[in-house]
Amino acid sequence: MPLALLALAVSAFGIGTTEFVMMGLLPNVADDLGTSVPTAGYLVSAYAIGVVLGAPLLTGLGSRVPRKRMLLLLMALFTVGNLASALAPDFGWLIAGRFLAGLPHGAFFGVGAVVATRLVSEGRQARAVATMFLGLTVANIVGVPAATLLGQHLGWRATFLVVAAIGLAAMAALARLVPRIPVEAHQDVRRELRALGNRQVILGLLTAVFGFAGVFAVYSYLSAMTTKAMGFGESSVTLVLALFGIGMTLGALAAGPLTDRALRPTLYGSLGALAVVLVVFPFTVHVQWAALVMVVLLGGVGFMTTTPLQMLVMNKAKDAPTLASASNHSAFNLANAGGAWLGGVAIAAGWGWTSPALVGAVLAVAGLAMAATAGYLDRDPSPKSRVVAGGPHPAPLEPTPTSPSDTPSTPSDTPSTPSGTPSSRSGTPSSPSGV
Repeated sequence: MPLALLALAVSAFGIGTTEFVMMGLLPNVADDLGTSVPTAGYLVSAYAIGVVLGAPLLTGLGSRVPRKRMLLLLMALFTVGNLASALAPDFGWLIAGRFLAGLPHGAFFGVGAVVATRLVSEGRQARAVATMFLGLTVANIVGVPAATLLGQHLGWRATFLVVAAIGLAAMAALARLVPRIPVEAHQDVRRELRALGNRQVILGLLTAVFGFAGVFAVYSYLSAMTTKAMGFGESSVTLVLALFGIGMTLGALAAGPLTDRALRPTLYGSLGALAVVLVVFPFTVHVQWAALVMVVLLGGVGFMTTTPLQMLVMNKAKDAPTLASASNHSAFNLANAGGAWLGGVAIAAGWGWTSPALVGAVLAVAGLAMAATAGYLDRDPSPKSRVVAGGPHPAPLEPTPTSPSDTPSTPSDTPSTPSGTPSSRSGTPSSPSGV
């Protein structure tokens, strides 16, 4: 594994930690700043809005910036946002800090996915992207519980100071380990926008919104389900969330090689399995050991959808994959918000604490239907035009001594096209998530 992928994973670890830790710190923040817990919940929304708006905006503004320099700038903005959160004097400034920290999230994963595919040989691009996303999943096992515990004992501000320090460490790793990758001479915002309008890209983004919303319909209320439906005490909530994170990690590990072998079947299989798990979940939740198994399975099959979705939109965006890749994370965050809202509607309607699982199953089936429609429209009986995850790819780049001035010194970093598609050596990369 190229060490540059480790730098990307460390960055993803920091981003994943700050994204999810606020859910565990809401009571502490509310008490300290004199507000209610529901009002403090706007801090979660502020981050998500930053992700949705920042992914296309920052990717477009940075379309002419060399990849490595762009990663460093985005991680610097992430660090500043978390530092601002730690030093916020009141609730309004904290809202602004969370929004600022969320802005680079989608753009970083979008650019990072393109860079990851340039660091490995042909046929291993999906595994490279999945390796980067391992940082995000490990954050849910280690980073979020540890940061929550830190915030409970030393105050929530200490949590964001530590996350800012992780951001600085990630910048150092990126500067040292990621090779210089220049922007393509022909790359511009208009080309990226045209790629985003591709029918297959749009269907891929809609699949992410509906399919992944099924995961968040349950995950958003998993803490309440742990105590109110599974019969565990409050002290077990951290364990249940960690089990979900373990499932996410296992799903990411499996998704990489499976996507490299067969992209669309992996996507169909993961969405179908997600729907099945969500249907079965309410019937097992009252048996504690079975409920814990289902939590792991939910994290696994849910996160297994992210890598094929990321690769699909990058493939179909052809020679302008960065904006489509970043927009995929906007789609995952819309899924987060939409799934949580619909799950809450089901609970408020009196359908029970496990009802979000059935809502999620419907959403997963809707995502599968969209994925199948996209596959049907993309059919071509010619063997030469069948789309799979791999494809012609430039030789891996070797890390070079780095500096913030990312002077282009290598040929175009245009990613590779899907395997079997007539192309030149400068095709597009195949690359989730997202989430």
